[in-house]
Amino acid sequence: MRLVSFYIDGHNGAGLVRDDRVFPLRDAGFPDAVSFIAAGEKDHERAEGLLKRASSRDLLALESVRLTAPVPRPPKILCIGLNYRDHAKESKMEVPSVPTVFAKYASSVIGPGEPIVLSTATQKPDYEAEFAVVIGKRAKQVQRARWKDCVFGYTIVNDVSARDVQLATSQWTLGKSFDTFAPMGPHVVTVDEVPDPHALDIRLSIGGETLQHSNTRELIFGVPELIEYLSSMITLEPGDIISTGTPAGVGLGRTPPRWLQPGEEVLIEIDRIGTLRNPVVSESATR
Repeated sequence: MRLVSFYIDGHNGAGLVRDDRVFPLRDAGFPDAVSFIAAGEKDHERAEGLLKRASSRDLLALESVRLTAPVPRPPKILCIGLNYRDHAKESKMEVPSVPTVFAKYASSVIGPGEPIVLSTATQKPDYEAEFAVVIGKRAKQVQRARWKDCVFGYTIVNDVSARDVQLATSQWTLGKSFDTFAPMGPHVVTVDEVPDPHALDIRLSIGGETLQHSNTRELIFGVPELIEYLSSMITLEPGDIISTGTPAGVGLGRTPPRWLQPGEEVLIEIDRIGTLRNPVVSESATR
């Protein structure tokens, strides 16, 4: 299944995608993505059955809706820093012996096609292509062998970062949580559609130039390890996002540094997940 959230005719909703059509989940009793994610396997199977049996009049044309972030307001966004060896090296930081965890606030989330707004509060806005895990059920102290039990699916996150703010202190959250600095989407692909989350090409390009290109097999801490580690201390909840880190090629690690500029479009592609596109605009352009 592919889960989306969308806006149409003054209303927000969630839906399942079939080809170029969307089945609104309100017709199955779910007002939003998190309520559907939390419902559990039997309700997911019921909704998938409704999708398969739906006639054209029960479906919305994908082009008629505006996609938002598939999980518009995640309960938690847990990000993993320095989780590719090549990125740790370019950042001139030690390869971590345990996961480096920080948070992004839900107010930073935007959807596919929405603009990344460059605030005047930063002069060093950067990009980070990331493979993200969407938690499917409440989970605490999960053993790594049981990691799939609590995963609903996967999506793409761009961990946009204000490097000057981020690195001004040892605390990264503020520099990571500017408004619009968490593009996400375009959908969530359920776990059954991705046989191995550790064998996915991930790439980021701007203006046709590939700036990041790696594979999730290069993760230092894979999805089972991250879920075991995080859930040993924090209760994971339906709709939580674990953004697993970015490979080398970020603007900070280039000589000279390469910062985001108004007028650009950031394109992130991850195998089996999809493509996330977001334009970049200046703050003055939004006033």
